Amino acid sequence: MRAAMRFLAFALPAIAATFLVEAPAQAAGFSCRETPIVRSNAALAPLSAKVSQGKALTILAIGSSSTEGIGASAKDRTYPARLQALLAKSWPKSQIEIVNAGIGGETAPQTLARMKAALTARAYDLVIWQVGTNDAVKGGDLDAFKTMIGEGISLVREAGPALAILDPQYFPSVRDPQRYGQYVEAVGEVSRREAVPVFGRYDAMREWHRSDAEAFKAALWTDGFHMSDAGYDCLARDMANAMVGMAAPSRPVVAASR
Repeated sequence: MRAAMRFLAFALPAIAATFLVEAPAQAAGFSCRETPIVRSNAALAPLSAKVSQGKALTILAIGSSSTEGIGASAKDRTYPARLQALLAKSWPKSQIEIVNAGIGGETAPQTLARMKAALTARAYDLVIWQVGTNDAVKGGDLDAFKTMIGEGISLVREAGPALAILDPQYFPSVRDPQRYGQYVEAVGEVSRREAVPVFGRYDAMREWHRSDAEAFKAALWTDGFHMSDAGYDCLARDMANAMVGMAAPSRPVVAASR
C-alpha cells in the first residue's frame, strides 16, 4: 500500500517555486506568503559557525510521510529537497546536504529508533525531527508521547548535533481537533522546557487556511491530509527564512505567537 501511495504521490504534476530570487509559489490560487514559523527566539550556534566560515553543513531530516514527501510529485519537491535548495542560495559558500530519512506512517517510537541508528552511523550538524502527526491521528497515551519527545531530545544532544523540531501539519478535516491539538501543544511544551526550537507548522498552516480557506486546498494533496508541491514549497520557504535568522544570532528572529 505504501509503495502505491508513493507512486501516486510522485506521479502528480509539479507545482512549486523557489526562494528569494524567484516568484512565490502559487497553485490554484494559493500564494505562499512569508509566515513566521519559529515559536520563540532561538539561535542555532553550530550552524552560525559553519556558514560564517563557509564550511559544509549536513542535516538529517527525519520523520514520517511529511518528510518522506507523500503528496509531492517528485523527490525534488519534498520539503527537505526544497529546503536544501533554498539554504544553498542563502549560504552559497557552504555545501548544504539534507539527508531525507522520512518513512510514511511512522509514530514517534519508530522514528526514535531509526534516529538512534542514523546518529550512530554518521555525524550531522543539525537534526530536523518531524514528529507528532501519526501519534495524534492514531491515538495513544499523551504522557508517554511527551516522554518520547524528551528521550529524542536527549538522544540528539548526546550525539552532538543541534536540533530543531517540526510539529504536525494543520488540516481542516481532522476528526478529533481537540486531541490533535493536545499533541501539537505537547510537542511545544516539551520543546520549550528543553529550549529546543520548534518549526510551528501547525500554526503556520492554520494561518494559511484563515487567510484563504479555498486557496488553502491547493496546499494539500488530493487526500486533504498530506501536503502538496505548493504546500511543501511554502513550508520550506518559511523554514529557510527561520534558519537563516537562527544561524545569525545578531539578527532578530521573528517569533510566531501561540
